[in-house]
Amino acid sequence: MDDVQTIDVQIPGRLTPELLELAAKPIDVELSDTATAKIELCREFVSRRLSDGTPIYGSTTGFGPLVEFAGRDLPVDQCDNILYHLTAGQGEDLPARVVRAAALARLWSLAQGRSGVSIAVPTALVDMLRTDFAPAVPRVGSLGASGDLVPLAYVAGALRGQGHAYVSGRRLPAAEALAIAGLTPLSLDGRDGLAMVNGTSVTSATAGLALASIRRSHAVAITLTAVLVDLLGCAPGFLSADLLDAFGHAEAAAVGSRLRTLLAGTTPTGTRSLQEPYSIRCTPHLLGAMGNTLQHSTSVIDDDLNGVSDNPLFFPEHDSVVHGGNFFGQPVAFAADLLAIGAVQMGNLAERQLDLLIDPHRNGALPPMLATEPGKQHGVQGVQLAATATVATMRRAAMPASMQSIPTNGHNQDVIPFGTQAALNALDIATSLRWLHGSLAVALRQAVYVGARRPTAPACAAVIDQLIETVAPIDPDRPLDADVRAAATLLDTLVDAADTERR
Repeated sequence: MDDVQTIDVQIPGRLTPELLELAAKPIDVELSDTATAKIELCREFVSRRLSDGTPIYGSTTGFGPLVEFAGRDLPVDQCDNILYHLTAGQGEDLPARVVRAAALARLWSLAQGRSGVSIAVPTALVDMLRTDFAPAVPRVGSLGASGDLVPLAYVAGALRGQGHAYVSGRRLPAAEALAIAGLTPLSLDGRDGLAMVNGTSVTSATAGLALASIRRSHAVAITLTAVLVDLLGCAPGFLSADLLDAFGHAEAAAVGSRLRTLLAGTTPTGTRSLQEPYSIRCTPHLLGAMGNTLQHSTSVIDDDLNGVSDNPLFFPEHDSVVHGGNFFGQPVAFAADLLAIGAVQMGNLAERQLDLLIDPHRNGALPPMLATEPGKQHGVQGVQLAATATVATMRRAAMPASMQSIPTNGHNQDVIPFGTQAALNALDIATSLRWLHGSLAVALRQAVYVGARRPTAPACAAVIDQLIETVAPIDPDRPLDADVRAAATLLDTLVDAADTERR
């Protein structure tokens, strides 16, 4: 397939948020010989222990609190049972990119050879990812506790030809979508059904996507701050290395260093106040704190993506079957909530920087709303209204999910992390943050058009030049929703290119 990224699933190997993003489109994933051998060895071990009469949760028993009762007699019926009773989700479908990222994360866990699945399961996930097939999965249903049971049941069901799925952007009956994609319906046996659903792969994949987006937006926030400082002609003393080193927080110093690099060559106007508002003066401290948040969240989410999320786990080398709680999504739940809180504060910063830029009392006497003829034209007035609504929406969504425990499942699940909800909230907020940065970028471009100086630092001037090529001046007024989105996409591209260059 042309222009398809090829990845080898190696054991050990590392699954990253960036790879999750690639899974939005067809991706050629190769199972290594090591992974295949471990999967088959574990499958044989489970079969042998079952034939010896070893009790194994979900294979010889019912599910959840019904573990005290015997399961179905036939392994195929057990697979049907686990998937059918969990197909109970509600709400709109998750975005296809989220579902496909979850499928990649589930594959990565199963490929470590601790789940006892048949090789048919990871092979089916590999084959699916090579196409644009995406199971239709409702948003509401997972607790992120005993795995993402409900959403992953829909993934498994669609691969079997049940339910619905997307192919070429169309929502179709899953059997029809499989045929169009050239995929064969998956047959499940033994422990396959439970292993497909008994992990937090939706939670970790969603959090990984949120992390990748927010990490990118962090770089965008630094870039836009530099352009704003240069455009207004602010004195850069607040970025003093001595000052920020004295603050004692390495990430604040790192943000200051990055801003100094972007502002190299700038010439202050000498007309600004001795001390700028906090939305300029305290950006190293705010964005530095977000740098700490990103470091912690990256560590947690990376560990989760590359661990084994299932129960029980099988260790053929020790001849052991171990029952436990490796499907409990608390680590990612905390990390996702922390990401969301930090992203909202970055959103607050962007909205306040936008407000500063459109206020003639603080923007160097530029026209209000950056309108070419205030009253006859309204510049970015509508953009600010939408930005205010966006910030309010982000704030409401940032209520931590990770401490909203509600006992359920016959008190089998008596403590709940709600990691899936935390991750989905973080991803929603990440999307909103991009809109805010696009809004600020449109305003910066318009400010130059209505009389602000062209940035004097070469790096900042280059950003403005790219924005000028992407966004036409607002003269006369016109719909700006598409311009905001185009500016957000451009900013993502610019920081990705800069990150690649620094590497």
